[in-house]
Amino acid sequence: MFDHHCTACDRRQLIFPSQVTRIDNTDHGIEVAFGCWCGSQQIHLTGRRADRRRLTHAA
Repeated sequence: MFDHHCTACDRRQLIFPSQVTRIDNTDHGIEVAFGCWCGSQQIHLTGRRADRRRLTHAA
């Protein structure tokens, strides 16, 4: 579980493992794709290589 600020509904939500649809290891970090409670598909970038300056974006 992690918290995320949704770019579609502009709300901070708790995201549960059941909402995660994909996890990809990229050169920029780990991309976690999931469905927000509002129905919007989102991507959260995390991990050691994550560029913390990059904004989380909608899928």
